Formats: sequence, structure tokens, C-alpha cells
Amino acid sequence: MSKNYSKKTLCIRGGYEPKIGEPMALPITQSTTFKYHDPDLVAELFNLEQEGHMYTRISNPTVEAFEKKLAQLEGGVGAVAVSSGQSAILLAILNICKAGEKIIASSSLYGGTYNLLNITLRNLGIDTTFVKLDASEEEILSLVDENTKLIYGEIIGNPGLDVFDFEKFSSVCKKANLPLVIDNTLASPYLCNPFEFGANIVVHSTSKYIDGHAVALGGAIVDGGNFNWDNGRFSELVEPDPSYHGIKYVESFNESAYITKLRVSMLRDLGSCMSPFNAFLTNLGLETLHLRMEKHSNNSLELAKYLQNHEKVSWVSYPLLETQKDYDKAKVYLKNGAGGVLTFGIKSGVKEAKEFIKSLKLVDLAIHLGFNKTSVLHPASTTHSQLSEVDQIKCGVSPDLIRVSVGIEDINDLINDFNQALEGLHKNWINTF
Repeated sequence: MSKNYSKKTLCIRGGYEPKIGEPMALPITQSTTFKYHDPDLVAELFNLEQEGHMYTRISNPTVEAFEKKLAQLEGGVGAVAVSSGQSAILLAILNICKAGEKIIASSSLYGGTYNLLNITLRNLGIDTTFVKLDASEEEILSLVDENTKLIYGEIIGNPGLDVFDFEKFSSVCKKANLPLVIDNTLASPYLCNPFEFGANIVVHSTSKYIDGHAVALGGAIVDGGNFNWDNGRFSELVEPDPSYHGIKYVESFNESAYITKLRVSMLRDLGSCMSPFNAFLTNLGLETLHLRMEKHSNNSLELAKYLQNHEKVSWVSYPLLETQKDYDKAKVYLKNGAGGVLTFGIKSGVKEAKEFIKSLKLVDLAIHLGFNKTSVLHPASTTHSQLSEVDQIKCGVSPDLIRVSVGIEDINDLINDFNQALEGLHKNWINTF
């Protein structure tokens, strides 16, 4: 598929090009194994001398087509689909980071990611230093030492909604010879391509907007092919790999060294692969990504503006509100829209925030985000509850914060539902005096 096609066309036609007489829809190859007739060919597959499918844990035709489409949409050289977004983050890090080494990460992260980096990876001997997004370039550079392997951040913090400062962090990475790893889940490849702004590796929870229907768990890692791994810091990609008869990834696979190693070592050994059926469902989601993201973004901006003017709302956060501190960055990095997540607080506090949630009639209370139906959540008592209050604030979670995952319903119906829930609180407050 030509790189000259627009993202809208790639969403529909990327990754899979049927031949004459083959299905127009991507087929589900629901098989763990594949037939061969020549033992020498199979040996070459295992030695990475030939391309082909050995076993679905490592690759599968349906999963491969989805991976190709995602790589095309992001502008990368290759992608690996995995079982969840958490698996994508973990494998992206473990691919180049081992015990005794460390990473630098933005403190504005999803609670599960923060816990992975702050607790689980430390138990594996990998240390994480968290930095605020407004830290100076000099401050971030001062944290880099010979054991630092990467810098990690989210394009839009979940649920803090801080917009990542690519200019500053990519500058740090270039000066320190470190790859920049970015979670692009909340923007999706339709609204932002981090490789254009200096990122080197992109991860996704494909369970969110890429699927879009809350039916298929999954994650993905995309390699930009734009980082020099042979710079003295990444011996695992340069020196011989004893598990593949001494193959040297950079020497053998050039710009695809990182993603090849991740597939044939991380996915092979840890086994967190995406199932063919989930790849089929997620690929269907990608076919309408461009339509959905425009609607998510438009609905979110309208709802944010409505909430901003409501007398019972104390604050509203959405990247493309002109009053936001990150508005100028959002205009640069999120030109096509800022996605479907906004947050806000109700003036009288946490108790009323929970009453508001219970008063909604159309909108659901749900842990998930990034799908067609609008939902709300109180992160401080759910997704970020395992964090201390101090760490919650670092992640952008205040006690009164309500997270809204804005769907693609009629915006008037959504505003009316929010309005009746807020007005109901208004009546309750009056009755207490």
C-alpha cells in the first residue's frame, strides 16, 4: 500500500491487499501452526533467514495484516501486536532494558502504567525516575547517567490531560542518545503521529480508540526506525544474541532491529501475543478510526465548553479549550482534534461528584474509555486508588476529578443528560438550606 494515501484511506485499506479471488474482508487465520514441506526452509525460519509464520505466538497472517496497517498509519517500519496495552509497555521497555538499568518517565501517567514503572519494574531491578512535564531540559538531562535506557511519556496524560512537550523531551533524547517512547493511546494514530515530532517508539492500548467498540483487548508497539541503536548504550541490539546463533540485530535488520528483536525474543519468550480473532476485531475498528476520532473530538470540545459555563462546575480540562495551559502545544501536536477524554470537578466536592455520576441516565459508569459510548469514572477511587494521594496529584488526579470518555452519540443528548444530573444536584443543595 502506497505511503502517499491519506490516513483515511489507510484506515480502510492498509495492511491487507487481497489477490484475485481472495476475500475482500481480512480473513481470520484461526490456527496456531502452519504447514511446510522442506525442513531446511523451517530451519531458515527459526534462524531468521527467511520470512514466514512458524507459530501464532510469534506471528500469524491475521495479526500481521493488522500490524502492517497500524505501522502504515503511524509511519513506522514495523509493529508487533500483543495481548494488552500493559503488555505493550512492558515489552517495549524490557526489549532494551534489564536489571541494574533505569528509565526516565513523565509523572503524568495512567495509574496502571505508573504502578508498573514504580513498583513492578523496580521489583525486576529496573529503576524509574519520574519527572514533571514542566521540568527544564537541564533538569531532565541531569537525571541521565550511563545506565539510563529510555525516556517515556504519554501524548495526552490519562487522566491529567497534560500535552506532552515533544520539542523539549526529544531534544533531551537527542543530546543523551536515548530513544523516546510515547504512549499514543488517547490521541490514536489518526490525531497524532509522534514520529513526526521526535519519538522513536510508539505504544498503544489498542483496546481503546483503535478498537473503539470495547470488544477486543490488545496492545501494540510500533518502531519508527529512526534511532541509531549502535551508539554504545544498546549492546542487546548490537552484540551477538546467543539465543539466535549469534545474530546481530542492527547488522542484520538495520532500521527494523528494535521491532525484530522484540518479536523474536520478547514475544517468543514472554508469550503475550494478540489472538487472531482479536486482531480481526481490532482491524475492523481501525476501518472507522478516522470517522470516530473526528466525532469524539468534536463532541468532547462541545461538552467541555458547556461544562465550562455551568455554575456548578469548578473547573474543566480538555486540551483544545483556549483556557488550558497546554492549549498552544495541543494546537501544534493535535491539529486534527484532541480525542474523547475530558475531566472536570464539581464545586462542592467529592460527595457531590459521586452523586452526579449516579444521577446520569444516558451516560454509563465504566472503567474503560475510548469507545463509542460515553462513560464517566472517578479515578481517585478506582484506576488510581492504588497510588498515594501525593502520587495521585503527580499523575494529575485530584480528589474531585471526574473523567469523561466522550462517545459518538448525539451531542445534544449528552449535554441534556449532564444538565439534568447537574441541575438535580442544584435542587438537592437548595433543599439542604
